[in-house]
Amino acid sequence: MLRKHSPDGGRLVAAVLVTSIVALAVADALTGPQLRVIMFAGVAPLLAARRCSYRGTVLVAAVFTAAQTAVYCVVAPEWSTASTLVAFFAALLIGLCAMSLSRALLKREAVYDRTRMVADAVQRTLLRELPIDAGSLCVAGFYNSAQEGARVGGDIYEAVESPYGLRIVIGDVQGKGMPAIGAAHAVLTSFREAAYHERSLEDVAEHLEAALVRHNDAFSRTGADERFVTALLLEMTAPGEGRALSCGHIPYYLVRGDQVEERLPQGAGLPLGLGGLTGRPRRAVDMAQDADDWLVLCTDGVTEARDAAGEFYP
Repeated sequence: MLRKHSPDGGRLVAAVLVTSIVALAVADALTGPQLRVIMFAGVAPLLAARRCSYRGTVLVAAVFTAAQTAVYCVVAPEWSTASTLVAFFAALLIGLCAMSLSRALLKREAVYDRTRMVADAVQRTLLRELPIDAGSLCVAGFYNSAQEGARVGGDIYEAVESPYGLRIVIGDVQGKGMPAIGAAHAVLTSFREAAYHERSLEDVAEHLEAALVRHNDAFSRTGADERFVTALLLEMTAPGEGRALSCGHIPYYLVRGDQVEERLPQGAGLPLGLGGLTGRPRRAVDMAQDADDWLVLCTDGVTEARDAAGEFYP
């Protein structure tokens, strides 16, 4: 079944085009046989093919063919039969081309819509919609992919309720857009499993490290680039109590009243995927905060944002 280009099937566009064709035909009749303005109506079926439904395109093409034939038969009767037939078949050819173009565009649009629907379902599975309700806390935020048309890209986030408290991850995969999704998926699926079962944040981080190393090993055999992931892990055990572990990620921010404090957990380790370079274990640290504080986690898409003049924000 062919879909419509617009919610109303382009009925308004079709009506405007039909009205324009009729107006040009009337103008042709009023100006006499010396001037053939109906020829300008030849673009109407092509415009209909792009903006209207298939039925709307057929209607515009039929009106154009009828109008041009009427003009050449009635307004210019002195034209030869051959000339009139040429005008008729020329109009018919334009109409048929417009109908064929409309069908092709609608089929392509239907294929694109199905592909986009599948891609949206996959991407919603990868990253849950914000806000996320997790226990007594609400994880709010926003996400914009660097690649136009994509819901997700190289940044990841997740919140998991576990027997050891609420665990949160935010991360930034090396690279941008769709090529980084493979590594993002490897880290996210590993976190969802490890955050629930592992007793400590350190063990969760090691689980993520191992998952990303396996991913890089597998994809490097196909010629794909190996990637690392900066990540910040949080564990909230009670209001105002928690721990943080940074894997090369940028600082987070604590908002208390009208004060904003930048915080980077002590002993921040290397990004995920690079832990084997030093061999030193990653360590989580306690977070000093009040129950009413807000924690703001972000990626460099926020810290490197610029205004219209190209200046960094404060």
